[in-house]
Amino acid sequence: MTSGPPGPPVPPVSRLPIRPARVGDRTEVDRLYDVCLRTGAAGQDATADLRDPRLLGEVYLGAYLALEPDLASVLDDAGDAVGYVVGTRDTLAFEERCEREWWPALRERYPLDDFPDASRDAELVRLIHAPRRTDPHLVADYPAHLHVDLLPGAQGGGNGRRLLATLFDALRSAGVPGVHLGVARANVGAVGFYRHLGLTELAVTEDGLTLGLRLS
Repeated sequence: MTSGPPGPPVPPVSRLPIRPARVGDRTEVDRLYDVCLRTGAAGQDATADLRDPRLLGEVYLGAYLALEPDLASVLDDAGDAVGYVVGTRDTLAFEERCEREWWPALRERYPLDDFPDASRDAELVRLIHAPRRTDPHLVADYPAHLHVDLLPGAQGGGNGRRLLATLFDALRSAGVPGVHLGVARANVGAVGFYRHLGLTELAVTEDGLTLGLRLS
């Protein structure tokens, strides 16, 4: 089942309620996949970049909903998800669980030769078959990681900050000392936002940054 067409633009709202993600509700999961797609090109809409609209969600969202559902929170506009934060307490353990419980089914569904080699779809399929592994030195102090996405109309008004605070509070309550995230250099607005919240640079790659925040 694929995500439906994008809904109407979300009107600017200063403060929207935050609630736990309804991970057992297929309609909500499809909506969250759609939010992932519509923010998947350095914060911009990636719909035109992909033949399979679910691929981004399968790589960057679905495992968190399935394996760490208690850390998944949603920004709600009249019952509809317009943003989310997901994460894991222990990155290395999460990667091992994904190898056992998440990637095998996707590898069967998406063979390596499914898409043209230079396409964005093929790039994502390669990640399914050979997912990136996190440097153990990085997670010694920052064992948790996260993904957060908001549709354009839901940005501003402190909504992103409150979503992240919800996750940070949950991680602190679990005794997690630090959290990290990856962000594309091209997403300059997000980089500035994270720096403003106190995240600092931990690593640099050709096209992205890893930023971290100590929680204790």
